[in-house]
Amino acid sequence: MFCCSCVVFYCLLVAVVAKIYLKLRIRRNGSYTCLMGKTAIVTGSNTGIGYVTALDFASRGARVILACRNENNAKDAQWRIIKETKNPNVIYKLIDMTSLESVRAFAKDINETEDRIDILVNNAGAGGLGNHNTDDGLQITMQVNHISSFLLTHLLLDKMKKSAPSRIVNVASIAARWSKLDVDKINEFQPVASPAWADTLMYANSKLCSILCTTELAAKLNPAEVTVNALHPGAVHTDIFRRMKGIIKVVAHSIINLYFKTPEEGAQTTIYVATSNDLLGISGKLFDNCRQIELYAVAQNPDLAKKVWAKSAELAKLESSEKIK
Repeated sequence: MFCCSCVVFYCLLVAVVAKIYLKLRIRRNGSYTCLMGKTAIVTGSNTGIGYVTALDFASRGARVILACRNENNAKDAQWRIIKETKNPNVIYKLIDMTSLESVRAFAKDINETEDRIDILVNNAGAGGLGNHNTDDGLQITMQVNHISSFLLTHLLLDKMKKSAPSRIVNVASIAARWSKLDVDKINEFQPVASPAWADTLMYANSKLCSILCTTELAAKLNPAEVTVNALHPGAVHTDIFRRMKGIIKVVAHSIINLYFKTPEEGAQTTIYVATSNDLLGISGKLFDNCRQIELYAVAQNPDLAKKVWAKSAELAKLESSEKIK
């Protein structure tokens, strides 16, 4: 019989080997594209993979706009990026993804003050937000992870076309594979066995919506002007699920601390999709670990994509003049 110490030893050995294996599988962006003269916007860029993405763009010489909710955190991120890259052309502008009014104000500011937008990274997102609606009457997870980015993309699209060729990058998630999306209930917290699972399911639904609208937008755009792609950054150790509670938080954070990617590792696919010359004219695709992968089965239905697009436009309260013809 194995003694307890032997069992612990072998469990630790398996954990270490698994971690090494996962680390060795991580691919890194190999693009050295210069971004001098380009302007990039990264939402949710004061921390995590958004921060690393903005840092990379600044190191390539881009004008970088940090689109953040908290001014103090945004100022700190701005200062750190400028200090590390020696690129003074890094600014921040405030945006609250729980408010359509804030998204519109941000877009209006950008359209009035910026000459061009070459890269838009819709990175802002969150999980564990619970079952409540924003002041816009939208389920908070769906609004933060999808509807607000959907609206922002529409409002900035004309300027991106004028800056062609430009790129839209939507940070999605493999969680979309397990979505149970009902288009008629896209804005509703679905009743399931536990609140925690319902929260996770809402997150998965929001990320599937992001992927479906990526493919639908790609079909509407000229890829020579604007491309749009989605990606799964991998399981990344960030504070995206900081609002989790109870035993689920304990278990989740134990796994996160042991096996998840660092933000620097997790940002590699975002940077690759945004900068690689190999992807010129490539649009409507899904990427993972710095390579293109097949769309998840749940995201391969063009009729579903059209329905989600129409519902998203309704929830985002798009005006007729803002809709893509």
